Amino acid sequence: MVWNGGKMKTIKSFLSVLTLALSDALTWGAEGVISKVASPSGDYCHLKFPAIREETLYWDRPVLKDASSGDIVDFYGPCDHDPLGKKEILRQRADVQRERSRRLGSD
Repeated sequence: MVWNGGKMKTIKSFLSVLTLALSDALTWGAEGVISKVASPSGDYCHLKFPAIREETLYWDRPVLKDASSGDIVDFYGPCDHDPLGKKEILRQRADVQRERSRRLGSD
């Protein structure tokens, strides 16, 4: 079979797209993202990822809970949101403080 330039370019393009898609999927998995769905407009995403383990919230490198724990964050916002990024860490720290204050106030 003789390959002409057009077929070879098509195959190379397909393989490039496939490689990129797989690397994105692996990156999402590495970040702990369970689900990532972009809005039709692409302006925001719906992400699901495990919460950060409470005892690690003040560590230099916090750790996500195991997804099987059931403590899952249901996030709507920027598609590049990092489950272990500064904004998410601060948000979850605030949640923990709020919960502690609520518990202390009810005693």
